[in-house]
Amino acid sequence: MVSCGMDNTYTLKFADTADISSWMDLVTLVRYNFPSLEIDEELEKHRQTVLKNMERGSAICVAADDCIVGVLLFSCNQHCISCMAVHPLHRKKGIASAMIEKMLSVLSPERDVFVTTFREGDEKGIAPRALYKKFGFVEDELLIEHGYPNQKFVLHRILA
Repeated sequence: MVSCGMDNTYTLKFADTADISSWMDLVTLVRYNFPSLEIDEELEKHRQTVLKNMERGSAICVAADDCIVGVLLFSCNQHCISCMAVHPLHRKKGIASAMIEKMLSVLSPERDVFVTTFREGDEKGIAPRALYKKFGFVEDELLIEHGYPNQKFVLHRILA
């Protein structure tokens, strides 16, 4: 159990296929923050990706009661965060931080971790950029993903 302040108690866990409906409810709610997911066909592709990640053990979620309020997909091979979202009513309660900490605990500490997010100056990027910087991620190359300007961040974990 992860207590994130206020009067809410959250459960952090690796998601399994039984969670797919609630997971997709959250993703559908926040799809406006993910340019590619605004297209229904891409949303269905995302659902298939989530199911694969659930089977691989690389999907983390946070639930409040029976409702998933936080999701994180990651790749053990590519050492990256693929997707992360928190329900708008449950933000600023430590949910995203708890999910990142869990992910980092299972990834090799000898490999860098990557994520892409919105560029500086993009309103959508204010919270995620601050979160990644809090964990020590540093700005890297500028990218265009799904036709949208993003920036890569890197958490250098390679031991010297």
